[in-house]
Amino acid sequence: MDFTYTETQQMLRDTLARFLADTYDFDKRQKMLASEAGYDPGIWRALATELGILGAPFAEAHGGLDGGALENAIMMEELGKVLSIEPYLQTVVIGGGALKSVGGAQAEAHIPAIVSGEMVIAFAYAEPQGRFDLATVRTTAKADGSGYILNGHKSVV
Repeated sequence: MDFTYTETQQMLRDTLARFLADTYDFDKRQKMLASEAGYDPGIWRALATELGILGAPFAEAHGGLDGGALENAIMMEELGKVLSIEPYLQTVVIGGGALKSVGGAQAEAHIPAIVSGEMVIAFAYAEPQGRFDLATVRTTAKADGSGYILNGHKSVV
């Protein structure tokens, strides 16, 4: 079994590593954490537009690079090396992964927005009373016209 990266995968890794080396240091990261957004939206846009790599795990039809789980792993490894606070896991891996699995109109509408950096997804699953029992959910979603009304409390979002 050959575990060597393809040329494209190595280029993805090298490009992201160079960008993060120029972008992240401890002081910059601390300032980003203290900001209202909790990350630097400019870096997020750069990952999408200048580098064009938020689409690494998505199909070309959605504006992606036609990758998959390995491209996500490469991105996560490089982001982890600098303790990145960009919402890659929540937006691309979890949200985008769910959209890829579901497919259809939702995927067609939202994956291109993730790839372009226009969409950021919050993964809100934990509730204070749930602790170690994730099945203890009190948040509700009730249909209201063409949308829903969410009511409840999520923690660690």
